[in-house]
Amino acid sequence: MSHSPGPAGAAASGADPSDWASGRREAAAEHERRLRARQAAESDRAGAMLAQFVDDARAAGLAPQRLEVRGYGGRGRASSDVEGWYLRADRTAGVGTDGAFYVLTAPLSLVDRVRGVRLRPSAPPLVLGAGGKDGESIDLRDALARLLA
Repeated sequence: MSHSPGPAGAAASGADPSDWASGRREAAAEHERRLRARQAAESDRAGAMLAQFVDDARAAGLAPQRLEVRGYGGRGRASSDVEGWYLRADRTAGVGTDGAFYVLTAPLSLVDRVRGVRLRPSAPPLVLGAGGKDGESIDLRDALARLLA
Protein backbone atom coordinates (compact mmCIF):
# COMPACT_ATOMS: atom_id res chain seq x y z
CA MET A 1 0.00 0.00 0.00
CA SER A 2 1.59 3.27 -1.04
CA HIS A 3 0.95 6.59 0.58
CA SER A 4 1.28 9.94 -1.12
CA PRO A 5 3.88 12.13 0.54
CA GLY A 6 1.41 14.86 1.54
CA PRO A 7 1.90 18.56 0.89
CA ALA A 8 5.08 18.82 3.02
CA GLY A 9 6.66 15.83 1.29
CA ALA A 10 5.57 17.14 -2.10
CA ALA A 11 7.22 20.49 -1.38
CA ALA A 12 10.43 18.79 -0.21
CA SER A 13 10.57 16.69 -3.37
CA GLY A 14 10.10 19.72 -5.60
CA ALA A 15 6.52 18.88 -6.52
CA ASP A 16 3.88 21.58 -6.32
CA PRO A 17 1.77 21.19 -3.13
CA SER A 18 -1.27 22.45 -5.05
CA ASP A 19 -0.89 19.44 -7.39
CA TRP A 20 -1.04 17.15 -4.37
CA ALA A 21 -4.13 18.92 -3.01
CA SER A 22 -5.78 18.81 -6.42
CA GLY A 23 -5.09 15.09 -6.69
CA ARG A 24 -6.59 14.48 -3.24
CA ARG A 25 -9.72 16.47 -4.18
CA GLU A 26 -10.10 14.45 -7.39
CA ALA A 27 -9.67 11.19 -5.48
CA ALA A 28 -12.27 12.25 -2.91
CA ALA A 29 -14.70 13.25 -5.67
CA GLU A 30 -14.21 9.90 -7.41
CA HIS A 31 -14.78 8.08 -4.14
CA GLU A 32 -18.02 10.05 -3.65
CA ARG A 33 -19.19 9.21 -7.21
CA ARG A 34 -18.57 5.51 -6.66
CA LEU A 35 -20.36 5.55 -3.31
CA ARG A 36 -23.41 7.27 -4.82
CA ALA A 37 -23.46 4.83 -7.75
CA ARG A 38 -23.31 1.87 -5.37
CA GLN A 39 -26.10 3.31 -3.22
CA ALA A 40 -28.26 3.96 -6.30
CA ALA A 41 -27.74 0.39 -7.52
CA GLU A 42 -28.68 -0.99 -4.09
CA SER A 43 -31.80 1.19 -3.98
CA ASP A 44 -32.77 0.01 -7.47
CA ARG A 45 -32.47 -3.63 -6.36
CA ALA A 46 -34.42 -2.94 -3.17
CA GLY A 47 -37.09 -1.08 -5.16
CA ALA A 48 -37.54 -4.07 -7.46
CA MET A 49 -37.92 -6.33 -4.40
CA LEU A 50 -40.58 -4.01 -2.95
CA ALA A 51 -42.52 -3.91 -6.23
CA GLN A 52 -42.47 -7.71 -6.39
CA PHE A 53 -43.60 -7.90 -2.77
CA VAL A 54 -46.63 -5.68 -3.45
CA ASP A 55 -47.66 -7.98 -6.32
CA ASP A 56 -47.12 -11.08 -4.14
CA ALA A 57 -48.97 -9.56 -1.16
CA ARG A 58 -51.99 -8.71 -3.30
CA ALA A 59 -51.98 -12.20 -4.84
CA ALA A 60 -51.82 -13.73 -1.34
CA GLY A 61 -54.66 -11.53 -0.10
CA LEU A 62 -52.47 -9.78 2.47
CA ALA A 63 -54.51 -6.72 3.40
CA PRO A 64 -52.68 -3.38 3.64
CA GLN A 65 -53.32 -1.02 6.52
CA ARG A 66 -53.02 2.71 7.08
CA LEU A 67 -49.40 3.30 8.12
CA GLU A 68 -48.73 5.31 11.27
CA VAL A 69 -45.75 7.54 11.98
CA ARG A 70 -44.14 7.56 15.41
CA GLY A 71 -42.53 10.62 16.89
CA TYR A 72 -38.84 10.58 17.65
CA GLY A 73 -38.17 9.03 21.03
CA GLY A 74 -41.62 7.43 21.03
CA ARG A 75 -43.31 10.81 21.42
CA GLY A 76 -46.76 10.39 19.96
CA ARG A 77 -48.20 8.89 16.81
CA ALA A 78 -49.85 10.25 13.71
CA SER A 79 -51.82 8.65 10.93
CA SER A 80 -50.42 8.96 7.43
CA ASP A 81 -51.85 9.23 3.95
CA VAL A 82 -50.30 5.89 2.92
CA GLU A 83 -51.65 2.36 3.09
CA GLY A 84 -49.22 -0.51 3.10
CA TRP A 85 -47.38 -2.99 5.26
CA TYR A 86 -44.90 -2.57 8.13
CA LEU A 87 -41.48 -4.03 7.33
CA ARG A 88 -40.12 -4.06 10.88
CA ALA A 89 -41.65 -5.33 14.10
CA ASP A 90 -41.07 -1.89 15.66
CA ARG A 91 -43.08 -0.30 12.81
CA THR A 92 -40.34 2.18 11.89
CA ALA A 93 -40.35 1.30 8.18
CA GLY A 94 -43.01 0.33 5.71
CA VAL A 95 -43.82 -0.30 2.08
CA GLY A 96 -46.83 1.38 0.52
CA THR A 97 -49.29 -0.20 -1.87
CA ASP A 98 -47.47 1.94 -4.44
CA GLY A 99 -44.29 -0.11 -3.84
CA ALA A 100 -42.45 2.84 -2.28
CA PHE A 101 -40.38 2.62 0.91
CA TYR A 102 -41.33 4.85 3.84
CA VAL A 103 -39.48 5.75 7.03
CA LEU A 104 -42.11 5.89 9.75
CA THR A 105 -40.39 8.01 12.39
CA ALA A 106 -40.40 11.80 12.35
CA PRO A 107 -40.56 14.84 14.58
CA LEU A 108 -44.29 15.27 15.23
CA SER A 109 -46.06 18.45 16.25
CA LEU A 110 -49.40 18.52 18.01
CA VAL A 111 -50.99 19.47 14.67
CA ASP A 112 -49.37 16.44 13.00
CA ARG A 113 -50.78 14.15 15.67
CA VAL A 114 -54.29 15.54 15.20
CA ARG A 115 -54.40 15.98 11.41
CA GLY A 116 -51.97 13.28 10.32
CA VAL A 117 -48.92 13.55 8.09
CA ARG A 118 -48.12 13.23 4.41
CA LEU A 119 -45.38 10.69 3.84
CA ARG A 120 -42.67 11.05 1.23
CA PRO A 121 -40.93 7.97 -0.15
CA SER A 122 -37.30 7.35 0.74
CA ALA A 123 -34.61 5.42 -1.11
CA PRO A 124 -35.09 1.81 -0.03
CA PRO A 125 -32.16 -0.01 1.61
CA LEU A 126 -31.22 -3.65 1.15
CA VAL A 127 -30.75 -3.92 4.93
CA LEU A 128 -33.30 -2.37 7.28
CA GLY A 129 -31.74 -0.75 10.33
CA ALA A 130 -28.15 -1.09 9.13
CA GLY A 131 -25.84 0.97 11.31
CA GLY A 132 -28.56 1.66 13.85
CA LYS A 133 -27.89 1.78 17.57
CA ASP A 134 -30.31 -1.00 18.46
CA GLY A 135 -28.46 -3.68 16.51
CA GLU A 136 -31.77 -4.84 15.05
CA SER A 137 -30.94 -4.99 11.37
CA ILE A 138 -32.67 -7.34 8.96
CA ASP A 139 -32.20 -7.99 5.28
CA LEU A 140 -35.04 -6.53 3.25
CA ARG A 141 -35.55 -9.89 1.54
CA ASP A 142 -36.03 -11.59 4.94
CA ALA A 143 -38.43 -8.90 6.16
CA LEU A 144 -40.57 -9.27 3.03
CA ALA A 145 -40.56 -13.07 3.25
CA ARG A 146 -41.65 -12.89 6.89
CA LEU A 147 -44.67 -10.79 5.91
CA LEU A 148 -45.72 -13.29 3.27
CA ALA A 149 -45.24 -16.35 5.54
